[in-house]
Amino acid sequence: MDFNPIDIVLHLDVYLDMLVANYGAWIYAILFMVIFCETGLVVMPFLPGDSLLFIAGAVAAGGGMDPVLLGGLLMLAAILGDSTNYIIGRTAGEKLFSNPNSKIFRRDYLQQTHDFYDKHGGKTVTLARFLPIIRTFAPFVAGVGKMPYPRFFAFSVLGTILWVGGLVTLGYFFGNVPFIKKNLSLLIVGIILLSLVPMIIGMVRSRLAGSSSKAESR
Repeated sequence: MDFNPIDIVLHLDVYLDMLVANYGAWIYAILFMVIFCETGLVVMPFLPGDSLLFIAGAVAAGGGMDPVLLGGLLMLAAILGDSTNYIIGRTAGEKLFSNPNSKIFRRDYLQQTHDFYDKHGGKTVTLARFLPIIRTFAPFVAGVGKMPYPRFFAFSVLGTILWVGGLVTLGYFFGNVPFIKKNLSLLIVGIILLSLVPMIIGMVRSRLAGSSSKAESR
């Protein structure tokens, strides 16, 4: 089996079983860091969070890990990652908009971000948990938009419980069902594609709205 990123994603169960066998209890620390990095570092939105949580639940059901400890640690990792990302956005985000001549980080964009998170910050932080890439950027943008931290934290915890708790539980109860286990690679691809659907729909709607606005302005 070639060791490459695509192969790792498609055969997460095999690699996770290998890690459990080779590293024992250290597997908890490894998974903790993966989830923390995906949610806490803006430069790592590509990590396979959804499928990893599901497979980790399945491995726990097979006796490889304690499911309660696993779920608790991964929830903690996601919450700490979110808060770290928020703090980075809160402290460094303002500097991105300090240049009045910048065409990318414009001051009016910053104000729009503030206004958006005042109105929709709660549901954005919660729902972003289920959207790859977006869940990595949402906490950072919430920090840039100066969403009150207690409010951000509350919705971050809610989203984390639903995301981590839901996927680990699904993996625990269904990951080792013979049919699912036999077609696990297809399921992983399905999970990835399904999690991308809302983002694709949003992009299409945005483009259609932009095209409509241009047509009306002519």
